[in-house]
Amino acid sequence: MKFKNKIAIIGEIHSDGIKFLQSKNCDILDLTNSSIKELQTKLVDIDGIALRTAQLKKDILQYCSSLKIVARHGVGYDNVDLNYLNKNKLALAITGTANAVSVAEHVMTMFLYLSKHINISDQLVKEGKFKEKKSLPNFFELYKKNILILGFGRIGQAVANRCLGFDSNVYVYDPFINQKFIEEKKCKLVNFDEGIQKADYITVHMPLNKNTKNLITKDQFKKMKTNCIIVNTARGGIINEKDLFSALHDKKIYGAGLDVYEYEPPSKNNPLFKLDNILLTPHNAALTLECRKRMALEVCENIIYYLQDQTKLNINNIINHDKINL
Repeated sequence: MKFKNKIAIIGEIHSDGIKFLQSKNCDILDLTNSSIKELQTKLVDIDGIALRTAQLKKDILQYCSSLKIVARHGVGYDNVDLNYLNKNKLALAITGTANAVSVAEHVMTMFLYLSKHINISDQLVKEGKFKEKKSLPNFFELYKKNILILGFGRIGQAVANRCLGFDSNVYVYDPFINQKFIEEKKCKLVNFDEGIQKADYITVHMPLNKNTKNLITKDQFKKMKTNCIIVNTARGGIINEKDLFSALHDKKIYGAGLDVYEYEPPSKNNPLFKLDNILLTPHNAALTLECRKRMALEVCENIIYYLQDQTKLNINNIINHDKINL
């Protein structure tokens, strides 16, 4: 009889992923909402872990004596102890191809919502004030505007494609991408300071690390145009929230959209909640139904192909492949 891989699911995923694991003769253990002590006990003989947002650090990983791969349902992995995985030659995978479309559409939604004041127009009509449309604030086009994309991975490139469809001028800051590639995508390479001064719209698509923590603070807001709109769907902490509040409150910039926060969930008394020139969403940019299906399938494929058939494995999804001799 063929050996069965034991796979743990920590966090709810779409049934498409579960069905794929079942088709590959796996034993599946749902450990969503388990305590640390329960995880330490139940993960001992697990071969692979599909992980949503729960913390998976050394205090748990050191008990996983059979573990070979952790696969994140998403592209961020700050909730996983990468150092431990590297030291123990355990693979870490992300769903690198699944969420670009959904996040890019979320960014465009925020750009358009903040530019067009759709909510105010909607309220005016519903209140029977149709003829008072002259009272509405100015609203704006994306046409020919300067868009700055910070980080040019799959999501940044997907945003660029959509902005180009609006005939926007797309600028890119990414120290790890060469100029030729950016220009092939019909975008323009800029340095960070030049970009934030040119931009009418800024969208953040970088990981959170020591180099990007507080990348945008009061010093950067001072250099931005007063009509600038900034959106962050990447990670909280890249934009300093205290300084963002001041910039929005004092009208130093026009508006902002946040899907991610320095602390999640954000405090109920977060001062950003009091502003009318910011749009806030609950870290759900990648949670369209279509994207949840793709991520569930991809996270499970990453595990199974790593364990059973590496010829089918998308090596670009393995974050630490140089540490595990793939």
